[in-house]
Amino acid sequence: MDAPDTMNEMDNLNESLITPEEIQEVTTEPILEVKPEAPVAHDLTKQEICDRMKELIEQNVEQVKEEVESMKQLFYKKSKSEVGEQRAAFIEKGGVETEFIPEPTELETEFKELLNEFRNNKAKLNAQQEQEKGNNLLKKQHIIEQMKQLVESNDDVSANVAAFRQLQQDWKNTGPVPPTATNELWKQYNLYQESFWDLIKINNELREYDFKKNLEAKTKLCEAAEMLANEEDVVSAFRQLQKLHENWHELGPVARELREEIWNRFKTASTAINKKHQSHFDDIRKVEDENMALKASLCERIEAIDTTKFSSYKDWDEATKIVLEAQEEWRSVGFAPRKANQKIFDRYRKACDKFFSTKAEFYKSIKSNLTQNLEQKKLLCEKAEAIKDSTDWKEAGDQLVLLQKEWKTIGPVAKKYSDDIWKRFITACDYFFEQKNKNVSGQRSVEMQNLDKKKELIAKITGFEKTGNAAESLAALRALAAEWNALGHVPFKEKDKIYKEYRAALDAQFEKLNIDVSQRRLETFRNNLKDMTSKGDNKLYREREKLVRAYEHLKSEIATYENNIGFLSIASKKGDGMLKEMERKIETLKEECKLLEQKISLIDDQM
Repeated sequence: MDAPDTMNEMDNLNESLITPEEIQEVTTEPILEVKPEAPVAHDLTKQEICDRMKELIEQNVEQVKEEVESMKQLFYKKSKSEVGEQRAAFIEKGGVETEFIPEPTELETEFKELLNEFRNNKAKLNAQQEQEKGNNLLKKQHIIEQMKQLVESNDDVSANVAAFRQLQQDWKNTGPVPPTATNELWKQYNLYQESFWDLIKINNELREYDFKKNLEAKTKLCEAAEMLANEEDVVSAFRQLQKLHENWHELGPVARELREEIWNRFKTASTAINKKHQSHFDDIRKVEDENMALKASLCERIEAIDTTKFSSYKDWDEATKIVLEAQEEWRSVGFAPRKANQKIFDRYRKACDKFFSTKAEFYKSIKSNLTQNLEQKKLLCEKAEAIKDSTDWKEAGDQLVLLQKEWKTIGPVAKKYSDDIWKRFITACDYFFEQKNKNVSGQRSVEMQNLDKKKELIAKITGFEKTGNAAESLAALRALAAEWNALGHVPFKEKDKIYKEYRAALDAQFEKLNIDVSQRRLETFRNNLKDMTSKGDNKLYREREKLVRAYEHLKSEIATYENNIGFLSIASKKGDGMLKEMERKIETLKEECKLLEQKISLIDDQM
C-alpha cells in the first residue's frame, strides 16, 4: 500500500494515542516473517501418500496447502511411472502400443476423493474468510463512526481519551477487510485520529517522545527494506516488503519536519524492490511467450502431416519419426502463459491422438494381408520340410534356393509369428545343406590341408611387424585376413579352436594399431562376409534378417529408455545417478545400432 504523496496527506497519518511502553512493544516485534517450506517426501508410496492426505485434510487448510500440492504432484508422477511400466509390459507381451489402455486403480479413485475433499475444505475456508472480511469492514466502519462522534462531540474531549484508545485497540484487533476498501478506511481512520489528537492537546513532551520512538521504528523498517535489495529471491523480497508496509501503517507519525524525509527513504527502497519484482515477471512472461510460439509451431508441424497419402509401412515410419521428434522437442519446452497453456496442450494432444489413431486404423486394415502372408510362408515351410531329407543334392538344393527366393517376395507377417515361422523355414533349409556338406567326397583331406594353411597364416599374423604408416599396416593386416577367408573349411572339431587363435592374433595386432573395438568387430564381420558370400544368397539373406531384427530390437530399447527418462526426478542424488546410468545405456545402445547399420550396409553391397 502506497503512503500519501503530499504534505497535507502526510499530516493525515496522525499520532496514535498510545503510551511510550506501547510504542516500545510495537517496535520490538519481528519485522520479517519466514514461512516454513512444505515438507518434501519423494520416497513415499502411493498408499502412504493417501494416508498422509487423510491427515492433511483434517488440518488447517492454509498451513498444509503447499504440502497437499506436493503430495498431488508426487502421486501423479508415480501413477505416470506405473502406467509407463504397464505400457512396456503390454508391448513386451506382443501388444500394440496404440491399443494400450491403462487400468485405473482403487488408490487413484481414493486419492481423487481425498483431493476433492481438500478442495471443498479450501473453498469453504475462502468463503469463510471473505465473509469475515465483510464483517471486519462493517466493524471498522462502525469504529470510524464512533471516532467521528467523539471528535464532533461538544463534551470534554479529555474525558473521551479512554474511549478513543479503546476504539484504537478495537481497530487493531479487527482482522483484514476487502482490498478495495482498505485505502479509504485508512484515510478516514487517520483523519479522525489527527482531529482527535489536535482536540485533546496532549502534552508536548509525550508527543515528542512518541515522535522519537516512531522515528526509530520507521528507520528500522527503512533499513530492513533497503536490505531486501540484496535478496536473490525477488518474489520472497516482494512478500517481505508487503509485511514491512503493514508494519509502517501501524506506526504513528514522526515530527512534521521529518515526515517527508523518512517516507521518501522508505518509498525509495520499496520502489527498488517493486521494479525488480516487475522485471522478474516480465522476463517470465517473455520466456512463456517464446514457449507458446515454439509449441504452436510443433502443433503445426504435426497437423501438416497428410496421412491420406500414406500407403506403406515406410510412409508411416517416416511420419512417426517426425511426430516422435516433435514430442521430444515439446517435452524440452517450458510452460506457455497460464491462460493459454491448457489450450495449446489440448491442441497438441488432439493432433497427436489424431495421427496415432489414424495409424492404428491403417495397421488394422492390413492385418488380413499379414494373415495371407503367414499362410503362404507356412506352405513354403511344408515344401522345404518335404525335401530336406533328399539325397539328390543338386535337384533338392536348386528347389530350396527357389523356395528361398520365393520367400523374399512374400510380405511381412504379424510380429508374434515372425520369428517362429522364419525359424521353421530356415531350420529345414539348414538341415539339408548341412547334410549335403557332410557328404561331399574328399572333403576331409582338403579340410586337413586348409587347417595346416590356416596355422601357417596365424603364425604370419603373430609375427607381423607394423610399419611407420598405420594405413599401410592396416592394409597389410586386411590382406592377411582376406587370405584367411579365401581358405576353405577345416575339420569341424578344429573349427572353433583355430578361429579363436586367429581372432586373438588379429586382435592383438589391431590393438597395436590403436583400432577401437567397434572397428575391429566391423573388420571381422567384413572378413566373415566373404565366407558367407561363397555359400550363396540364402546365407547372406539369413544374416541380414538376423541383423535387422537385432537392430529393431535395439531401437525399441532406446525408445523405452528415452521415454523412462521423462519420469525420473533429479531432485536427489539417487535420481541424478539413475539418470546418468540410463543416459550411458542409451549411448551404448546407439553405438551398437550404428555398428549394425554398417554391417547391414556391407551385406547390401554384396547382394
